[in-house]
Amino acid sequence: MGAAYYRAESEGGDHIEDPSEDALFMLIDDLNDSDNTFVVIQPDEDDPAWFTSVAVLDGGGYEVVRRDTTRREHHVVNETSIDRIARDLTIWMADRDLLGRPTQNTSNSQHTS
Repeated sequence: MGAAYYRAESEGGDHIEDPSEDALFMLIDDLNDSDNTFVVIQPDEDDPAWFTSVAVLDGGGYEVVRRDTTRREHHVVNETSIDRIARDLTIWMADRDLLGRPTQNTSNSQHTS
């Protein structure tokens, strides 16, 4: 198995490499307002270019932060649906995945006559 592309870590100590949408749902669902108040997802590298976090709000719901320095993006939204948060973050991270990984060059395997 290759190295992890990104990781999710909660304040409570849970750690998941390359979390799926279902794994993100479980991490967010496990958050509480006392000792496990946030989860951070970011590339597994020094000085990552992007991160996202989900934190429990005092009045209920969650604050979702998405930051990508290479695209100059910084979005903060409040959300109550864990399903929506997990789905939206999975899509957002997949977009970074596609842009951040090198593409395969198949031109070397094609022969011309």
